[in-house]
Amino acid sequence: MQVLSRLFRRLFLERLTAAYQAGRLQFFADQTALAEPAAFKAHLATLRKIEWVVYAKRPFAGPDAVLAYLSRYTHRIAIANSRLVAFDGERVTFKWKDYRAKGEARYKLMTLDVDEFIRRFLIHVLPGRFHRICHYGLFANANRANNIALARQLLGVPDPTPSSGERDGAENRHEDPEWNACPCCGGRMIIIETFEPGSQPRQ
Repeated sequence: MQVLSRLFRRLFLERLTAAYQAGRLQFFADQTALAEPAAFKAHLATLRKIEWVVYAKRPFAGPDAVLAYLSRYTHRIAIANSRLVAFDGERVTFKWKDYRAKGEARYKLMTLDVDEFIRRFLIHVLPGRFHRICHYGLFANANRANNIALARQLLGVPDPTPSSGERDGAENRHEDPEWNACPCCGGRMIIIETFEPGSQPRQ
């Protein structure tokens, strides 16, 4: 691991120096002093004297392994059927894992009344209009369309031809009375209540 760390450090700093010499780096705020060649060279010299920590792990074994890994987090439910042990009409027995215990003692059984079992199960059910997966950055809902359009422009990739259904939806979108665009982010605003001027909203 130490050999990999030093190799990564050397290659990283070499590419960083090349980018600096080519004028592709910009410095802002507290880092503006690094724009001076002497300051930048001194900063790199400091970085070469410290040990870098490189984290490496075995790669995923193809797309199937990636999907299998992600599905455990994106599509998992509150409790798998394999954990259900018994049900007598009034009480449910299921397996649970005690992380404070070691070895086989970690796996234990719990029995609950049906009402309590359902109550705990429903805690994991998302409220209406909530999503299990949230996208951030490039695919954030508020700026997704603009970001993808910009990415296509920078990559020189033409926009996909919309299907007939998508074109009809785009033409009729503004005719839908429930469609409202946020003036800040352009996302869709959902009407939760409509009330007359001067009246008190219920929400």
